[in-house]
Amino acid sequence: MTEIDADLINELDGQRSATPPGLLSKQEKDVLIERAFVGLYRWYVSRSQTTRNWNPNTDFDWRSLRTDHSTELNHIIEGFFAVEQYVPDYVLKLLQIIRRSYGRSHFHIRWGSEEEKHSDLWENALLFSRYRSPEWIADYKVMLRENEYDLPWDDPMSMIFYTVIQERATQVNYLNTGLIAAGKNDDPTYADDVDPVLAQVAKVIAIDEAAHYNFFLEGARLFLYYYPAEALEALHNVIKFFAMPAGNLIPNYDRFSETVARACIYGPREHLRDVVDVALKNLSIENYRALRKGINRIRQVPQTDGTMRDTGIFDVLDYDGVEKKVQKLFGRIEAYEQKVGFDEVDPTHFIASGITRP
Repeated sequence: MTEIDADLINELDGQRSATPPGLLSKQEKDVLIERAFVGLYRWYVSRSQTTRNWNPNTDFDWRSLRTDHSTELNHIIEGFFAVEQYVPDYVLKLLQIIRRSYGRSHFHIRWGSEEEKHSDLWENALLFSRYRSPEWIADYKVMLRENEYDLPWDDPMSMIFYTVIQERATQVNYLNTGLIAAGKNDDPTYADDVDPVLAQVAKVIAIDEAAHYNFFLEGARLFLYYYPAEALEALHNVIKFFAMPAGNLIPNYDRFSETVARACIYGPREHLRDVVDVALKNLSIENYRALRKGINRIRQVPQTDGTMRDTGIFDVLDYDGVEKKVQKLFGRIEAYEQKVGFDEVDPTHFIASGITRP
């Protein structure tokens, strides 16, 4: 080969696209993900303002909250109150990671405002239960906030999957606490803990957590659709090392965890059955066992054109199912934009990833 031929080949090779025909570039995928987050955020705000605009002080009959709960139930209320004291950290720390995304960062600010109401709600429950004095609660808040919560992961993709699992886990916690307050828990420890006000508290917060979970779920699907290999690896790591937030900061957290586990509110069984497997099914993955086995088969192999292709993805992920749900999300965004008028000035449209199935 002559020197001229080598230079020509190098020049042509440099001009060749690194993206196979039909596949979106990273920039194109990132733009689509961001457009979807913005549209989802706009839709979410409209819906939350219409259906969940409650006040933690005036929308509950606090004077009627029982003051003779079992010690175990009082410990549970106190534990929920403590976890919610780190809302400023939950907001600030993740906001620093996702601040470049308008849709995610603005939703996160909205999420923080709703979580702040949860903090107020559990403080009111603890206060009106008379289990702790106002002075004790004030001192406890100061002590709790002497330490800061840190994120378990420092990248936006891992954190979207962490929030999926965490919001579902929180919803399960509150739903099962509501069963105690409604007299529907079989543990005799809580036989005399029926409390309509506490049942309302748990129900209202659980509804919020369901809304948060669904937002993060939609966002997670975007990453699974446009970045399936990276997303599956991030999801696997999150589940493998998952822990509820602030557990290492709250005094006697082990006692609180044992109490909620014994009450069948949230323990290893509920975590796997009602949180992980439910979230995975919502993400079009059969279960954790399938994810764990399949993640080891995902690897990149070279193609004839020099690019790399991910293999093993479709053994783990129902990619067609993910695509249908992502299309449905874009359809919901388009319908909302038509309602407002965004479709006339800056419309959002679904574009397929171009990833081919075997």
